[in-house]
Amino acid sequence: METTPHPFIKRPHRTMISLSLPVLISLTAEPITALVDTAFISSLGVVPLAALGVGTTALSSLFWMFNFLGVGAQTEIAQAYGKSDQEKIKKTLSLALLLAAGFGLLLILMIGPSAAWLAGLLGASGAVKTNAVSYMQIRLFGAPAVLLTLVSFGALRGRQDMKTPLWIALGVNLLNLLLDWLMIFGRGPFPALGVAGSALASTISQWLGALAGILLVNKKLGTTREIVFKDAGALLSIGGDMFIRTGILNLFLAYTTRVANQLGADAGAAHQVIRQMWVFTALVLDAFAATVQSLVGFFIGQDSLSTVKRVVRVGLWWSLGTGVLLGILMWVGRYLVIDLLVPFTAMGVFIYAWGISSLSQPINSLAFLTDGIHWGTGDFRYLRNAMLMASLAGIISLWILEQSNYSSLVWVWILIGGWNIMRGLFGILRIWPGIGQSIFKENRS
Repeated sequence: METTPHPFIKRPHRTMISLSLPVLISLTAEPITALVDTAFISSLGVVPLAALGVGTTALSSLFWMFNFLGVGAQTEIAQAYGKSDQEKIKKTLSLALLLAAGFGLLLILMIGPSAAWLAGLLGASGAVKTNAVSYMQIRLFGAPAVLLTLVSFGALRGRQDMKTPLWIALGVNLLNLLLDWLMIFGRGPFPALGVAGSALASTISQWLGALAGILLVNKKLGTTREIVFKDAGALLSIGGDMFIRTGILNLFLAYTTRVANQLGADAGAAHQVIRQMWVFTALVLDAFAATVQSLVGFFIGQDSLSTVKRVVRVGLWWSLGTGVLLGILMWVGRYLVIDLLVPFTAMGVFIYAWGISSLSQPINSLAFLTDGIHWGTGDFRYLRNAMLMASLAGIISLWILEQSNYSSLVWVWILIGGWNIMRGLFGILRIWPGIGQSIFKENRS
């Protein structure tokens, strides 16, 4: 056990911010790169932009179905850190890295031949489909790198090292931006590859980042060859719940992209811009969720439930305040976004849907922060069930919208907001009053 109190005990707000800020920068580096990527592709026209939207939606959904590797490693390592169990940290890290490499190779083998089917499933056809398939087939070769990076970052954050993932993320995304510029437009010795160039730039950058992550996590946390494969049961149990949760989450979000694309190329392009900004703001809010996850896990490991509850209160206030600020900034900056990212023909369908997304940011903050809280406690099954109920309600609502005469991009984003309201409500009720088998029930404090 540590001989001195954790900094959170004396300075909770300062500790929350000092840990969250590096996570914020590292998490938002990728969507900032994606926004610049979107701007580059937007200059090529509506068809390449819609294709980028289809490709990124499909692959982001697939990659994040395996985010249980990073989330599970972070929770297990945070709790082991609270118990000062260094051997458990090494074994968890080594096993998670091995699983990440295996699942990444499996994605290449299984999804590559299905790229055309996936693009069609998301409503793409013609030139949009052709470009989307090219993008996906190139990006898939970076799948193992993406999963290895998820594990490395999760492990480091579980040990409350938030700065190392920051430096890796910044390096990867700066390289990605440079390669985007070279390969999309054909600068210097590179041919102009368009959407395919964007995919190739991402794949190269991701592999270099993964190698850096593996080297640094081995140096800072240590690995072992003495992997006990029966210990995979804990991670795979988390994985089963998280896989279902992430799968239904991504199914809902993919369905929103399908509905938007079926409204026409303009709606598809506008949805891609709003979706990229939604991902960006989600990751800003996830900085607090990731910090709270590590702190909750650490204090769970120390059997200090009173401090866990204090972490929850501090995290909720910071996350909610940030959500309000993000919503205001989104609305104030709407015309700048239009000038930079939105094709002229898509402006009419963009502006009102953007307004709905702006209003939903405080709601989103509660949904994402409570995810982090329950990840830290290891309450993965409850999160699975909550996501199933919210997403099934959202999918049914989208299907009804799709069949109606009132289908529009505004209604798509209203339903996304409603989906997050349900998620946040389930998350809060597990804490206050503490429904079900919750560790937060007053009689257990």
